[in-house]
Amino acid sequence: MDPEAVRRSLEPTALSKEVVGPASASLRYDAFALTGVRIDAAEHGRLLCSFVVTPRIASPAGYLLSGVTATLADQLGSGVFLSSGIGTSGVSLELNLSYVDVASIGEEIEVEGKLLRAGKSVGVVSVDFRKKMTGKLIAQARHTKYLAVSSKL
Repeated sequence: MDPEAVRRSLEPTALSKEVVGPASASLRYDAFALTGVRIDAAEHGRLLCSFVVTPRIASPAGYLLSGVTATLADQLGSGVFLSSGIGTSGVSLELNLSYVDVASIGEEIEVEGKLLRAGKSVGVVSVDFRKKMTGKLIAQARHTKYLAVSSKL
């Protein structure tokens, strides 16, 4: 496991001020969602991160956007594969999310990704989103990825 590789894979590729401005095809939504996410722990097959819900990633009603949650599940799920020593973060086959509660602006969210299985070509991780103060589950994701090395044809 290379913790530095995990950290680099989750670093935003654009500054938040660049993403908030006028839309541009070169700006990535991933950077918008990942700005402010902290890696609290990275160990073999497990990644623990946290972030605070800000107005930038909240709906007009003041709740964490479901699209941000989905993007974080995708990105942090990929980070779990890297933390497991797998040489690739893979290609998504399926991403399933269940939203069971909301998170409001100002709440700190803890995200835990765990490796469930990594075979020769397919791997599965779970990603849980919880309110850090209460431990209450707000969303749960299961991320399935194709992990085999690309063909050399």
